[in-house]
Parts: sequence; structure tokens; C-alpha cells
Amino acid sequence: MLALRRVGSRRYDPRMNCPVGQDVKRAAAIIRDGGVVAFATETVYGLGAHAMNPQAVARVFEVKGRPRFDPLIVHVNDTEAAKRLTATFPKTAERLADAFWPGPLTLVLPKVEEVPDLVTAGLSTVAVRVPIHPLARQLIEQAGVPIAAPSANPFGQVSPTTAKHVQQQLGDRIDYLLDGGPCDVGLESTVLHVAEDPPTLLRPGGVTLEDLERVVGPIRSLESTEIDDNHPQTSPGMLSRHYAPRTPLRMVEDLTTCDVPRKAGLLTLNHPPAPERFAAIEVLSRTRDLREAAATFYAAIRSLDTQKLELILATPFPDKGLGRALNDRLRRAAK
Repeated sequence: MLALRRVGSRRYDPRMNCPVGQDVKRAAAIIRDGGVVAFATETVYGLGAHAMNPQAVARVFEVKGRPRFDPLIVHVNDTEAAKRLTATFPKTAERLADAFWPGPLTLVLPKVEEVPDLVTAGLSTVAVRVPIHPLARQLIEQAGVPIAAPSANPFGQVSPTTAKHVQQQLGDRIDYLLDGGPCDVGLESTVLHVAEDPPTLLRPGGVTLEDLERVVGPIRSLESTEIDDNHPQTSPGMLSRHYAPRTPLRMVEDLTTCDVPRKAGLLTLNHPPAPERFAAIEVLSRTRDLREAAATFYAAIRSLDTQKLELILATPFPDKGLGRALNDRLRRAAK
């Protein structure tokens, strides 16, 4: 007989997919009650739990299969709520919050003691952001608590940008799915460590480096020697392999000279030369628009991953603006 386990105030049957809808009041009650809710943000779908409830946060790690040395981002509704989670909020953080919140920017700052160590991987800093998606904001407001939320997918796999993606991967493990439609940005938030000067870019994402530097001046990039998969991570998305499809993926600079297996797929910004060489092709933007490419990036990888290919080849993006974040995701998926 299949055992039912208690989730919040109800019993959860792992054979059943979770309810899906736009009932923010219901989703907020589940969060307050210690449950786990997947919800739309402008970046990707998040897997949310009450950030100040360690048992609820532990369920997020369980559902994702996420190692506990990888911290979570805490989502709040405004700058004042972010300040209540942080021991200091320097002028640099103020300028960034004024310029980019609500939006796809996460700031890493010293945390207050009340933030559970499980949220921060035992580190003295916490990652916080204010999403712009209206359903996400309503959820935070009605829950009345900060919400810790990584992407709503099994650890290390391709991030979800629609409710259907979440259903396919986690639908039998969560308590409710708040469907906000396709994500507008389509890439995870930019993560910036602002507890030091100059700020350090930990993960490129939905806010470009160029836009950040226009507000706060030069920003430091991490050296390769500062990244270690075997120690607690300062930010989500820093592990060397991440965002990966099941099908092997390889980056190629020049399609005209590379060997192409008989059943190879191609992920490319615009129309490729000799398309007949590929069994399947995903063109992200025929006008080379990086915002359009980012919005469809993960969905395109998922599409190729379902077609029983031997290999996915991917051409790099222009290494500027959102192209920098897209290349970061490709490099981690290809390792």
C-alpha cells in the first residue's frame, strides 16, 4: 500500500500531479503552511517555500534533489523587506535596487541571524531579489513571508519557463503550481555580490553587465580559481555543470568545419549554413535579437532534448549583453 505523507495540513499522494491554476490565495496559504509551490517569475519558474521555515526549505531541497551546499534566492516584495533580511545594505545596493528592482537582479549581502542557515548554505550572506512578475508579487504579498525559491526543475537540469515544463518534471512532487504563462526574460536572474567593493558578478543573467556598470561603475568578474564545486556556493548557478539536457551538448565555433553525427540537433541564434546536415534545428531569433533568443532558449533546448538525438550542437552568442548570460548557460550545459 502506498504511504501518504503529510505536507502542511494535508496529506500528499505522490501518484497525483499537483493542482494547477492562478489561485494566489490558495498558493499563499500553502506557503504559510509549510508547503511547496511552483510559481511563475519573469526569469524562470521558481520552487517556493517559506524562507524562515527550515522544514519547508528542506522540502525544496528534497523535491529538487539539490545539494545543501547550494544556496537559495529569497524573493521579497520590496527593498524594505530585503533590508529586514540583511545586516547591512550599502549605498551600492541602494543604487542597484532603485535601478533594477523589481526585476531580474539578485543581490548577495550579509544576512541577519534569523535567516536559516539552510537557505544560505551556512554562509554569512543571503541572496535576495524583488521579482516583477505580477503573480509572483501577489504571492509574496498574500503569503506575508519571504519566499526561498530556486528554479522549479530537478537539480542541474534545464530550467522551466512554462507551467507545462514544471508539470513534466516536478508535477507529482509539489503542492500547487501557480501558472503565470511563459516567462518573459527566460534566463535566471543576474547575481551580484555587493557586500564588498567593487561588486562581483557571480552569475550573468537577465540584467546585463553593461547596464549594471552604468549604475555602479566597474564590476569584478570571478576568477576560475575562485569557483570550487566541492565547497558551499556563494550563489546559485555557479557549479561547473548546470542547466543541462539529457542529450549531450557541445559548443562549436564554426559549423562549416565540425563533424556532424547523423542524428545531431542544432541550437543557433539565426539560420545556419547547410541546415540539411541536422536532424533538428532550433533557431532562436532570425533577427539576431538576444532578448528574443533568451526568452525561448530553455524551451528550445527542451525541444531538442525530446527528439532522441545523438548530440546537440550549439553555436555561441555574441559575448555582450544577454549573450554573455546565454554563453554562460551553454558552457555549463556542455560540461
